[in-house]
Amino acid sequence: MRGKRLATVSALAAGTLAATGLAFAPAAAAVTPQSATINATCTIGGGGAATLTATQNGTAATVTLSSTAVTAPIPIAANSVTSTLSLVNANGGTTAFSGKKNPAMAIGSGVSVGPLDGTVASGDSLEFYGGSLKMTIYGITITCTADAPQSPGPFVFD
Repeated sequence: MRGKRLATVSALAAGTLAATGLAFAPAAAAVTPQSATINATCTIGGGGAATLTATQNGTAATVTLSSTAVTAPIPIAANSVTSTLSLVNANGGTTAFSGKKNPAMAIGSGVSVGPLDGTVASGDSLEFYGGSLKMTIYGITITCTADAPQSPGPFVFD
């Protein structure tokens, strides 16, 4: 009986310590808003509405762009598009997100690239309007720009 009581007390103590550790663990950094809509015009593939989705983990951040209005001009294999997304920083300059991540896309299907990796600082306020997305597909570079500011507003990183 004494062994069971000791095991129970030990388990309760371990559980309490684990819960305390979780309570004091640092919260993951957050970006607001997490998604925004833009209206883009591209040199190839047309233009129209697109969605930007951002995530943050400390100074590491990602942005994904997807659109059903901007379409693939040719069939595109997965992870074959080299992309650089430049966002204008309200604090000055631009911040680049880059990578070679994309799903396979059939001719005429909506375009999606990312998550593209970048580095941010606390307080960065990043906007696609004034920036660009450059995608290199099989040696052909396509540039997309926004026609107006993103909605509901710029990405603000913690």
